[in-house]
Amino acid sequence: MKAESSKTKAPAKTSATAAKSAAAKTPAKVAEPVAPVAAGQVPARSTRPSSRLAQLTVPSMAQSVASTAAKASYTNTMPTTMQVSPPLASIKKDAKLANNWKTKSVEELTDAEVLAMPDDEYMNDKQMAFFRHKLVGLKQEIHANAGETTEHLREDTVVVPDPADRATIEEEHALELRTRDRERKLLKKIEQSIARIDAGDYGYCDETGEPIGVGRLLARPTATLSLEA
Repeated sequence: MKAESSKTKAPAKTSATAAKSAAAKTPAKVAEPVAPVAAGQVPARSTRPSSRLAQLTVPSMAQSVASTAAKASYTNTMPTTMQVSPPLASIKKDAKLANNWKTKSVEELTDAEVLAMPDDEYMNDKQMAFFRHKLVGLKQEIHANAGETTEHLREDTVVVPDPADRATIEEEHALELRTRDRERKLLKKIEQSIARIDAGDYGYCDETGEPIGVGRLLARPTATLSLEA
């Protein structure tokens, strides 16, 4: 009896094992029904990007945005540098005027004639005298402007009844005084430049010792530094 019962249990175990394996395999074989694709139609792709695509796309977009922002900031700063006047070294000399300084007095020389002088004549006696004459003229002009400002302030001391007119006059006085203050600071530089001419040091850079250049000195007679410095 024991032998028969053991034989009977063996097939039961076998059938149970087979049923479990079949149940495990059955879900793997089941697939979702695929909708038939009509002829001439292209299957629509999912618009939702995968995580891998997002990882690849986001950094590139960030880089493009960063590069665009960098270009924008660079472009915004460019106009401030492009609006600067051309360098004085690019001014062409007129060869026809190169020797006019030999026959004309300091008072008769023009800026173009001084600019056309040969380079080996830089800061000779005639050029030194020319720039001294120019600086003295600027000094006299500043003194004349200061005298006119004093006269204006003295004449406008009368009380004006209209508040609007009084405010306008006060604003004009403030603007004129600021202009005179700038000229007062320039006057100190003019006096220093005249002293440099008398000492024979005018026209050379304080830092490098190189020539400042006639073109730069014509534009700014009180310059003490070259463009390179």
